[in-house]
Amino acid sequence: MEFDVVIVGAGPAGLAAAIRLRQLAEDAGREISVTVLEKGSEVGAHILSGAVFEPRALDELIPDWKEKDAPLNTPARADEFRYLTRKGGIRMPGALLPPQMRNHGNYIISLGNLCRWLGQQAEELGVEVYPGFAAAEVLYHEDGRVKGVATGDMGIAKDGSQKASYEPGVELHAKYTLFAEGARGSLTKQVVERFDLRKRSDPQTYGIGLKEVWEIEPGKHRPGLVQHSFGWPLDSRTYGGSFLYHFDENLVSIGFVVALDYENPHLSPFDEFQRFKTHPVIRPVLEGGQRLAYGARAINEGGYQSIPETVFPGGALIGCAAGFLNVPKIKGSHNAMKSGALAAEAAFAALGEADDGTKPLDAYPVALRRSWVMKELRQVRNCRPAFRWGLAAGTVISFMELWSGGVLPWTLRHGQDHKSLKKAADAPKIAYPKPDGVVSFDKPSSVYLSNTNHEEDQPAHLTLKDDGVPIGVNLALYDAPEQRYCPAGVYEIVEDDAGPPRLQINAQNCVHCKTCDIKDPTQNIVWVVPEGGGGPNYANM
Repeated sequence: MEFDVVIVGAGPAGLAAAIRLRQLAEDAGREISVTVLEKGSEVGAHILSGAVFEPRALDELIPDWKEKDAPLNTPARADEFRYLTRKGGIRMPGALLPPQMRNHGNYIISLGNLCRWLGQQAEELGVEVYPGFAAAEVLYHEDGRVKGVATGDMGIAKDGSQKASYEPGVELHAKYTLFAEGARGSLTKQVVERFDLRKRSDPQTYGIGLKEVWEIEPGKHRPGLVQHSFGWPLDSRTYGGSFLYHFDENLVSIGFVVALDYENPHLSPFDEFQRFKTHPVIRPVLEGGQRLAYGARAINEGGYQSIPETVFPGGALIGCAAGFLNVPKIKGSHNAMKSGALAAEAAFAALGEADDGTKPLDAYPVALRRSWVMKELRQVRNCRPAFRWGLAAGTVISFMELWSGGVLPWTLRHGQDHKSLKKAADAPKIAYPKPDGVVSFDKPSSVYLSNTNHEEDQPAHLTLKDDGVPIGVNLALYDAPEQRYCPAGVYEIVEDDAGPPRLQINAQNCVHCKTCDIKDPTQNIVWVVPEGGGGPNYANM
């Protein structure tokens, strides 16, 4: 199948790029064929974010979004920010909250629902959107340029044979291919390595975000309230924090983020989240309510200094594939959408000059550098890496950075998350309380709420470079941390009388968070796409 532009991923960046391309084509009276591939069963099925949404990029892309009933229904009305201790905490006075952390003018939303709406806008403009098709391979021209992507075969059994339902994958050839896979995309990784796109940037660093949606008692609901915290239950060497957003009819989004450069291999981000919900400030909000949904996703935290080169022969990286999250602002969707629109403008102009796709998209990084995206990221560039020296130093440096507008005369550097783990023998064990079934829960019941489903008779999409590493290295040195950093119970060390310990991979549980691909200490685990349509089916996330 031949297209002018193929976009991999129907998130905010990919859909914004598709919409902008078709807008430009209509304005110029030109025909530009645009298609979007989405591995989820529908647009929005794999989208998970807090989310407090800054509408700046949406205002630019679709100025009449209110008239078109975009799902931005709950304006942010109040901000609360706390440092938590085990039994209490300190609430920061509003006057001390830096401007970048205030949310006046923003909206509390389901990002998945916004993407569903954006998908509808794209289709009305003539974009072909294909959910349930996972891009599994990057295609190249003989001269090395990216030629497009191929979707994965369907109906392949675990043993590699073709089942009766077999359907071969499809090649989608494009003059330009835009990768909008989100954080740690499997094809983006290949493109970054092939074209050495990180030669001038720091490594990307990540956090894992865990989220639940609750329906709470009406008397406790405060529409528009935005609450954030840091501190307990994490120790002073581990960066992270929480969010609690009141939106729609008696709903709250509650979540917890743990930076993946944490040191203690005994730490479990999932259990830290469950423990957080038992705090005296949080528990009363949830008690008497009902948990409706659960999910998890890795997020970029590297910011300004971790953005790679964004163009390569035949295409570009947009959105979280490149990494435009503003960590202290706790937002990235507006930057992702803006990057998609800028890449679309560059691709449209390039197609007008050389219709064979040979002209590089060099106008995109130039426009990006001049945009408000890079300006806001540069102003906060030292906030995240400052916490490598601990909570106290990180807080002081971050506030200096935020209140000075980023004029500090240095840029702190990032390391690689997988290199941060201490040996298990050198780290204290953590005793997590058993879930109470009221506000805290176990992994199996949580994964059930994610509506995760995979065809079981298919090759595992969680692959190992060396089958001996999980026991010989991970278990021996780090007490098998994959059992704890995975938020879905995918990795399990099985010990029985039949033989030595072995790693069991429950791939059907995978919520596609990508944490294993990031945090595995020897980078032995490689996440690849399963059959299209597999994975979580998030609603209202």
